[in-house]
Amino acid sequence: MNWLDRSIAAVSPRWAYKRMAWRTGMDVFDSGSRGRLNHNWNPSQTPNEHMKAAERSLIRARAQDMERNSDIGGAILSAFERNVVGTGIMLQAKLAHDIPGNMNGELNQQIERLWKEFCKAENVDLTATQSLEEIEEMAIRRYVVDGGIFLVKVYVEDDKFPFKLQVRSVEELNTIVTPGEGNRIVEGVEIDEYNRPVAYHFKDVDGYFLNPVKTVRIPAKDVIFLYKKTSPQQVREVSNLATALPRVKDANQFVEAVSIKERVLACLSVFIKKDVPSGGAGRGVRTSSETTDYSGLSLAPGMIGELNPGDEVQTVVPSGQASNAKEWITTLVRLTSAGIGLSYEAVSRDLSQVNYSSARQGLIEDRKLYKKLQKMLTERVLTPIYLEFLDAVVLSGQLDLPKYQQNKEQYTTHAWIPPGSTWIDPLKEVKANETALASNQDTLARICAERGEDWRDVVAQRAVEQQLIRELSGLKPTETEIPEKGEKETDDEPDDEADEPKENADDAA
Repeated sequence: MNWLDRSIAAVSPRWAYKRMAWRTGMDVFDSGSRGRLNHNWNPSQTPNEHMKAAERSLIRARAQDMERNSDIGGAILSAFERNVVGTGIMLQAKLAHDIPGNMNGELNQQIERLWKEFCKAENVDLTATQSLEEIEEMAIRRYVVDGGIFLVKVYVEDDKFPFKLQVRSVEELNTIVTPGEGNRIVEGVEIDEYNRPVAYHFKDVDGYFLNPVKTVRIPAKDVIFLYKKTSPQQVREVSNLATALPRVKDANQFVEAVSIKERVLACLSVFIKKDVPSGGAGRGVRTSSETTDYSGLSLAPGMIGELNPGDEVQTVVPSGQASNAKEWITTLVRLTSAGIGLSYEAVSRDLSQVNYSSARQGLIEDRKLYKKLQKMLTERVLTPIYLEFLDAVVLSGQLDLPKYQQNKEQYTTHAWIPPGSTWIDPLKEVKANETALASNQDTLARICAERGEDWRDVVAQRAVEQQLIRELSGLKPTETEIPEKGEKETDDEPDDEADEPKENADDAA
């Protein structure tokens, strides 16, 4: 009821409520109605970034607590690490063969060898504690829990690989920096008039602690900020577990309550009921000089005890029955999994209620999310690192690429091969791939890439194996041990039916 309705209600409450009822009935959308059903649904209309700034740190702290103490949280993070990064994302250099020095792919192999060596912990990490694969795993974990992560490009005095990475968490951003003249600073991010990041202000490291007074300004061109932007005005990250945290909290508390209840139901309590002394008060009361003290005693198998005269034992067995917590926990895990885009089976690892079709469909939907994260990781993290790596090895003289600065595009052509994955029924998938290849609906490169392999390595290895089979079996180079599909196997003895027309022809001659 607004101010006008309240004014009318002071004179005529009946007409005021009629007016409010008619206005409610003329609402176009149910979600926009201010009636009784939506009476307590009044969200703030403050700009999105301002509301997130007030709760960002609290949500991140709760997500980190879930990461440390929740089984469901650990299962979610393990699913992302296992399927997005897995055994690592491999680089495949794709320089054209007409480039001088790359007739047989020598430059491609040289770049891949240097990249493999660069990915070691002592070469890629400024602290020399993590390989690039481990940095990728941590990046995905922090992207899910914290909402984002920073990778800073730094150069140090190193003879072989001067370019390295410095990993920084989003907590290191200095949110109390006051903007000076020029650009604005929002939550530690310096942006221009187009809301484009110009620089990031980090807290200075004072020993093992972060000093919020001292600030380190790093230009945006030297920083890789991996986070998900969901609104045009968004500048900072928000934990991707924000919608799942209430369900995970409910599941943890429910499991704890059920556990306590089950422990209580399994307990056996014993109380000693003492007899009231007989006789009157005073001198007439007769007590025994020797009494047994029950403090500190407990039940044990096969024990024989003695009670005081007149005392008796009473057992207390808690009433109730075991709770059927499986269905409720399953519902909470399903809601949590759906909120982050995964299937229930991927998080719970419970495959008791699936068949081949449902398991395969769930796996397909999960892989769509994994591939989306892999694409984000390769385009926003690995590709900028690779381009900076090429500049560093060329400038340091480890790689000789003629006219690199003038023809940079032809030298930076590459592809990323994500970790491979297998299907539930490999035989069906192999037959489907065979049909797709025969009908030109698929390529060997894409099929091998889904398995995490380089198609050129597969073809080359297969050729070596076939050549070795021919040599050991004594076949000629043009012969094969296994006949091709559709061809008829030949025997030493001729086929009578096949030779019959030939004999008839000789008789006729």
